[in-house]
Amino acid sequence: MRHFSFFLLPACLFAGRLLCSSAFADDTATPALKEAEAQYYRIVTLPVPEGVSLEAGALQWMGKGRLAASTRQGDIYFVDNTLEDPPAHLKFTQFASGLHEVLGITAKDGWIYATQRGEETRMKDLNGDGRADLFETVGDPWGINGDYHEYAFGSKFDKKGDLWIVLCLTGSFNSNSPFRGWCFRLTPDGKWVPTCSGIRSPGGIGTDADGVMFYTDNQGPWNGADGLKELRPGYFMGHPAGLKWFDDPATKEAIAASGLKKPQEPESGSRIYKEAKRIPEYMPPAIMFPYPEMGQSASGFVADTTGGKFGPFQKQLFVCDQSHSTVMRVFLEKVNDRFQGACFPFRQGFDSGNLTVEWADDGSLFVYGTDRGWGARGGHPFALQRLVWTGQVPFEIHEMRARPDGFIFTFTKPVDPQTAADPKSYTIKTYTTIFQSSYGSPKVDETTPTIKSVTVAPDGLSARLVVDGLMEGHVHELHLPGVKSATGEPILHPDAYYTLNQIPAN
Repeated sequence: MRHFSFFLLPACLFAGRLLCSSAFADDTATPALKEAEAQYYRIVTLPVPEGVSLEAGALQWMGKGRLAASTRQGDIYFVDNTLEDPPAHLKFTQFASGLHEVLGITAKDGWIYATQRGEETRMKDLNGDGRADLFETVGDPWGINGDYHEYAFGSKFDKKGDLWIVLCLTGSFNSNSPFRGWCFRLTPDGKWVPTCSGIRSPGGIGTDADGVMFYTDNQGPWNGADGLKELRPGYFMGHPAGLKWFDDPATKEAIAASGLKKPQEPESGSRIYKEAKRIPEYMPPAIMFPYPEMGQSASGFVADTTGGKFGPFQKQLFVCDQSHSTVMRVFLEKVNDRFQGACFPFRQGFDSGNLTVEWADDGSLFVYGTDRGWGARGGHPFALQRLVWTGQVPFEIHEMRARPDGFIFTFTKPVDPQTAADPKSYTIKTYTTIFQSSYGSPKVDETTPTIKSVTVAPDGLSARLVVDGLMEGHVHELHLPGVKSATGEPILHPDAYYTLNQIPAN
């Protein structure tokens, strides 16, 4: 068993070399914005001891200051005393090693469950020496072939007791191993259930605050931009490469038993909203993350279930972007039985490519990163950091909701009624992407709607925009540079990107 205990020493003594060459090494965030963000949410770096390559991986909070961290190199560490501030007495214990790229970790009934590239495994420490000595294969209903990109991301157990796994395509383009590009559920009675098809390149999986399962998918073929998608059983996520397993003799029986219906293939060159109307099983992205404005590699996320310990954004999602080393914020709502909503910038300036996040009991947020193979602005090969709310409330857009004739913005503080009621304080444009088999997409079908009027609520906490020219299926990009708070503050992040899959009827 390996232990690493130490007192806080100068950062130069710890692992963490600068990234020498990366397309994302230059951080474009202004120092002023980083400094302003830190007034409300400060970053605490947990130093990693020499000899530990802590490339994220996944995280599981164990309670009493202990965090379980898995790595891409196949280790699981327990990290103790993680809530110290500054973290001067961290202790790293190697709980397991020799695993295969663990991109999901959770705990249940004394077991640690790990999603490896080729199987779901559970393990426990029987003799109390701090190291796992019993390993059991829970299941391996999918295939692998040695391709570098056949990642497998695992969720926490949901409220029904199911564990969900999303599987990357082979090389992110094809499905050359069984069920690549699919989602599975492991039920409490041990059954593996094929659940969704059409996945391309997941970056993370988890639930919203109400327990609905989502995952992030990355830009590429059939994904014009990164997106957040609901994993509703029986639905198709948009990439047709994995549909071949509906007809394969080795897999079709399991699929038929799960009740899934093979969808029509999408038409290359079409638009997402058109294909969603044509293909009943197709689930469009609830959120499209404009590329590159909101990042280039959406990854892990969590819902704010801290009850206010993390600030004023209860029940919203906090989503990592690996390439830009950021954490974004997402507000979701449901319109006509489909999720849609807005994404907002939230916090920049992390040390590596953020891959996953996890809550601590005190309401702080662990942020875990790696840059190997992908590159990231943060510049370090890996990082484990903690985002802590200072108790001060920033002046921010709180929510953005769609209405038949526009949008309603809510704010974290009362607005100045004069600037907030002036349509000139806002800018708006819309666009979508091409739904196509080739890689990515430019922004297309751009329009410039007109903000006809703005009505500010008497309490100053919301503003209703009447907009002429809403566009179904488009991202509506709004900027609020002229809106000030009642005390004259500008909005910390005056940018909002709403994915309007459907215009509400009322």
